[in-house]
Amino acid sequence: MNRILVGILLWLSILSHSTLASLLAIDYGSDWIKASLMSPGVPFDVLLNKDSKRKIQSTVAWKKEDRLFASDAYNIAGRFPTDAFPSLKYLQSAPYDSPTVSYYMSISTTEILETSRGTVALRRSDGSEWSVEELIAMQFAYVRDLAETSLGGEKVTDVILTIPPYFTQHERDAVIDAVEIAGMRTLALIHDGSAVGVNYAMTRTFDKENPEYHIIYDAGASAIRATLLSFSSVPVEPKSKQLATQITVHGAGFDRQVGGTEMDRRLREMLIRDFDRKYNKDIRADRRGMAKLWKEAGRVKAILSANADATASVESLAFDIDFRTKVTRNDFESACRDLKPRFVGPIYDALDFAGLTMDNITSVILTGGATRTPMIQSAIKAAVGDAKIAKNVNTDEAAVLGAALYGAGLSRQFKTKDIRISDIGIYDIQVSYEAEAKSASAKLRTINTVVFPAGSKVGSRKTLTFKRKDNFALRLNYKDQPLLGHPSDILEAEISGIPEALANLTERGAVDPVVKATVVLSDSGFVSVHDAVAYGEIKDDSIAGKLKGLFGTGSSSEEPAAEQETVARSEDSSSSVSDASASPSATPVPEKKASSKDNTIALEVKVNLSSVPPMSVAQKRASRDRLAAIDKEEAGKRRREEARNSLEGYLYRVRDLLEDEPTTPFMKCSQEQERTAMREKMQETFEWLHEDGDDASTADYIAHRAALESFEKPVVHRYQEIEEFPKALNASQMWNWSTRLFLTEAHENLTASLEPNGPPSKHTVEELDALEKTLREHEVWLNEWVEKQKAVKMNQDPILESSELKEKAKKLEMHLQRLVKKKAPKVKKAMTSSKSASATSTTATTTMTSSHSQETEGSGHDEL
Repeated sequence: MNRILVGILLWLSILSHSTLASLLAIDYGSDWIKASLMSPGVPFDVLLNKDSKRKIQSTVAWKKEDRLFASDAYNIAGRFPTDAFPSLKYLQSAPYDSPTVSYYMSISTTEILETSRGTVALRRSDGSEWSVEELIAMQFAYVRDLAETSLGGEKVTDVILTIPPYFTQHERDAVIDAVEIAGMRTLALIHDGSAVGVNYAMTRTFDKENPEYHIIYDAGASAIRATLLSFSSVPVEPKSKQLATQITVHGAGFDRQVGGTEMDRRLREMLIRDFDRKYNKDIRADRRGMAKLWKEAGRVKAILSANADATASVESLAFDIDFRTKVTRNDFESACRDLKPRFVGPIYDALDFAGLTMDNITSVILTGGATRTPMIQSAIKAAVGDAKIAKNVNTDEAAVLGAALYGAGLSRQFKTKDIRISDIGIYDIQVSYEAEAKSASAKLRTINTVVFPAGSKVGSRKTLTFKRKDNFALRLNYKDQPLLGHPSDILEAEISGIPEALANLTERGAVDPVVKATVVLSDSGFVSVHDAVAYGEIKDDSIAGKLKGLFGTGSSSEEPAAEQETVARSEDSSSSVSDASASPSATPVPEKKASSKDNTIALEVKVNLSSVPPMSVAQKRASRDRLAAIDKEEAGKRRREEARNSLEGYLYRVRDLLEDEPTTPFMKCSQEQERTAMREKMQETFEWLHEDGDDASTADYIAHRAALESFEKPVVHRYQEIEEFPKALNASQMWNWSTRLFLTEAHENLTASLEPNGPPSKHTVEELDALEKTLREHEVWLNEWVEKQKAVKMNQDPILESSELKEKAKKLEMHLQRLVKKKAPKVKKAMTSSKSASATSTTATTTMTSSHSQETEGSGHDEL
């Protein structure tokens, strides 16, 4: 961690605070959330939760009407099993009838139901239903609130999230939907292996000629994945001596059925069998018991990571039984024996994907919480050798810190070390369409063409050319089903306006016009049909055109270079869209108008979403409003609770004041009848709070405190006046003394100005007399009222307030300052005699005039 912070200090320089927006990075896992904040003036580190912990449990729950997050939500699951929602990452965009949902039901005690989109919602015990996106959005909003609190209330809107490379487009849509419901904006998605690579490269340099190959091995709760990366140095610009770090993803492997959660499930099964054997009771029917065992399984697994055995103990597990049993590491590993080969499967898959062997690999960098499990560590050692295992990144935090640094580079508002990432998609993505029928009786034929094979760089685009005469539809889908029970289709793009556009181009002289469609794989891994056009080579019959064709000078300069390509030929280029804007839900349609010289006409593209569509704008707006209503209600509850706590605290403080020693300021400044009335009001308020306080409103608590404070305020005011009065009196006397001193000096100056050649006086007799009058009035008033105030006792209200002293002194001060700041009169300088004989008379006149002025103004200069 220290190396990371040193690297940041060396490489991260930030512009002025007023020009920058804060950036929030979130690593959302099945068990834990890690977050990091990049903001001017804030040390770059992992964001702490309300308990000052560096990671947050991925759980949201309700305790009756109170919504809970993090450890509070996780710990309450045993008492409210149907109101606690953990491990929601499994359910992102999962079809209701998929094996993924069945698996989730085997580890969770919550009630699941189907949404109108065919995905999953969860039902609380009160009957309210929440979609997975809404529940995850609540957790994102909780993290955002932590970030904004750390910034003193400054708003945070931009977020970058880590996701596994195996996430499908549907799962990526679900992530962004949750972010938008939480009221934030997705800057980018980054694969978690690539994010760890950024973190690893931040404080290291690499050779220009010999790239280093490393495997990021991430064993998390829901899956195990391996990402094969190379690190090298490349010139920032061609022929530049300045170097940037290049990270290139060459391959990835994963297993979505193996991880920490599956090991927890098997350990819980061991505890269930032991309970059934000892007590002959079916605990599976008891939701609370199952939730308690789930929590205990996680605790025991952590103990077994460092010990040969552990004791599982749950008080009042079920049926009034206190359950206690011993679990050994050997028994636990035996229950997971079939998983051991799968622990290292992703490493081999990543090597095969990249076409490399372990001999090419410098190290296997471990990350993810499950890498602490001994059976996983032993499997990796057996596969790659102990020497190649590296633990030089923070297992829990490397991904989120790398994501924050990557996001800072994307924002262009932070200056970071120049690290460039070339990432890939890991699925074959194909385009499908119906071949144009040559006759009415011809059998329809579907053509499938892989446009982005596995390993294609993200940020790529491909232009497809079709010889079509009629409108048709393009379907984008995965060549193979990405996950059992999950859809392969992504979207359908209906391209229309083709007959009219082709006829238009033909009239202009185009030869064999065609349809071109551009398909984009964005930096965040979204595939979309970017646009479609009708294009034709227009024949130029002019002499210049014929000469151009004769000498083979090529096509018209107005023709886009990318549109000269043939079917399925790629045009790899860096895409400027790094977020969800390349998602099919927001496919842009060109608004280009054809001119007489144009050889391209834009076609209309209408996108129809897949069988598991992302949430619509209306659905997201409704969910956002729903969450806002909960936030408002909870804010009202917090204000009510704060008002009640404030009233209770004040009551106890008043009780202490009334029971204090007679020598305390409160006792000295209060009268017996005041204390009696205050004591009666305090007791009355205590009784009200005990009898009716539970049903009272925020306004009631505030009103009762205000009523009690009205008894204390006069006493507090007296004490404050006793402290403030001497200060105000000293200030008043100081202004009297300062004014007296000023008048003495001003009168002396006025007298000196009346003498021949005396200095000018800034003030007149009238001005000084007026100031002296103000001074005398202030002195007389001050002496009179100070003597009156001396007779007032400490427990009586003052008859002369310090504020009145200040107000009177202010009048004298302003009168004095007005004269002090008065500018001295200007003295005109006499002109010297001229060397020219013709100017002698003029000089004499000037001298006389100057002398007259001196007499009038009382000034004198040696020059005269």
